[in-house]
Amino acid sequence: MFIVPKNTDLLLTEAEGENLYLKLIEQMNKDFNLANEAIDFPLSISPNELKLQLHEKIYRLIQYKFAEYLNLLYIIDVSEEEIKKLDGSDLVILAEQVAFLILKREWQKVWFRNKY
Repeated sequence: MFIVPKNTDLLLTEAEGENLYLKLIEQMNKDFNLANEAIDFPLSISPNELKLQLHEKIYRLIQYKFAEYLNLLYIIDVSEEEIKKLDGSDLVILAEQVAFLILKREWQKVWFRNKY
């Protein structure tokens, strides 16, 4: 049964524990490229570095390329309901929360594909 991790660190730890971390990176690279927001996380990237780079990418998209940001959320299939619940008053915190939602959705895809 899929259990949603509570935060980014737990999610990445779980992905590593189930030997699906590389699949998670591949899925993220694939979906970002589908959204024409090329990002190329190397498979050797550490979980901490992945978290930082994703946060920075989302922050820049929100600030400078909002239409592309919305397209990315659509391509990845991040829940619109969850996005609406976020407080957008601080862009840094918002970008961090959105990065977690993206990771969570990507992890869900990888986990289900692996289990079923």
